[in-house]
Amino acid sequence: MKYEIKGKVVAITGASSGIGRAIALMLAGEGAKVVLGARRADHLEELVAGIIASGGEAAYIVTDVKRRDDLARLVKLARDRFGRLDVMINNAGMSQLSRIDELDIDGWEEMIDVNLKGVLYGIAAALPAFREQGAGHIINIISTSGIKIVPLQGVYAGTKNAVRTISEALRQESDGWLRVTGISPGVVQTEFVNNLKNERMKTAILEKMDTLGISPDAIASAVAYAIGQPANVDVGDIVIRPAAQD
Repeated sequence: MKYEIKGKVVAITGASSGIGRAIALMLAGEGAKVVLGARRADHLEELVAGIIASGGEAAYIVTDVKRRDDLARLVKLARDRFGRLDVMINNAGMSQLSRIDELDIDGWEEMIDVNLKGVLYGIAAALPAFREQGAGHIINIISTSGIKIVPLQGVYAGTKNAVRTISEALRQESDGWLRVTGISPGVVQTEFVNNLKNERMKTAILEKMDTLGISPDAIASAVAYAIGQPANVDVGDIVIRPAAQD
């Protein structure tokens, strides 16, 4: 299948590693101009240098999605460097796993700030540009957490289900001029668990990743599929998980 990606300008948060990095590399390989945001400047610099060395077009800016102005600067960079923004991919996310009655309030607040408010800030930064252009595409990387509710993931799944609801509401409100896609990965081999404070949980999840996890490239392929459809086709939801995942 030939994707309609070449020449599109795509901003990606959480782009320095894992799913975000895989998306950046795949889209750049398809001819997109990628504008990358994350907190680790050294990782971004290395990634952009590699894309450019391979003949692609890329730029980066240090971006913390908890800061609304950082998302505005990411979109501004895309427009200043490449003249427009076609796709905003809200990929940055984090997790803390615990029972709700353990009251990890700091963990709750961080997940709300990154997973929920960070997505809203990305949408808020991109929509004025999309409205001016008369078209655009929001892609929110969500999670299979929330599709299946399990213990220890209550607040994390809650933030992801909030994004799922917001994505669908935005799609309906746009009345067709804006494409909105939610992509829900299952277990993926990434650095995602590194922030977990519970070492026992971290070890268990890392073991599950080793035996079950799929490559971030599988998620990047889903993103490419959604972006590459004709302008009048909106891929609303994609769930992508290991075949053996419950």
